[in-house]
Amino acid sequence: MQIGKVKINIIKGDITEQKVDAIVNAANNHFYMGGGVAGAIKRKGGKVIEEEAVSQGPVKIGEAVVTSAGKLPAKYVIHASTMGMDFKTDSQKIKCATRNALRKAEEKKIKQIAFPALGCGVGGFSVREAAKIMLNQVKEHLKETTTTSLEEVRFVLYTDKDYREFLEAVKEQSF
Repeated sequence: MQIGKVKINIIKGDITEQKVDAIVNAANNHFYMGGGVAGAIKRKGGKVIEEEAVSQGPVKIGEAVVTSAGKLPAKYVIHASTMGMDFKTDSQKIKCATRNALRKAEEKKIKQIAFPALGCGVGGFSVREAAKIMLNQVKEHLKETTTTSLEEVRFVLYTDKDYREFLEAVKEQSF
């Protein structure tokens, strides 16, 4: 699917293997990278990613910071804080984190960005609900941004179930 000139792709895969300008990390607001997507990014990309992120925190939940991507094929990791140290999230936190990750992408002139399902692993949020929120934020961002650097927004889902949930959410939205 497409919004303006920007391709929106939903794929099943491993976000740490995406050859894009930036991947998004579903982070806590202190940027410690333990489990879920964050843990996978740290294991494959190296501890330097966590060190760079932690040095920029803590931030208000919903904010985002940018680091290098270490040994990952991406250039950057955008750490979108979807929860505090209580590991609880909600729709407003996911909405803000998505929007702020997109803003950071624009600041860095990123062309391709890959998102996981924010808040759905450690945060325990519904994948379908997160998909609706995130898709809506991408749509709103692209409507409001007259000259976007973005050419592709990828949603990368690790499991078959999460992939199907995202596809169902797309069908429920109008693009």
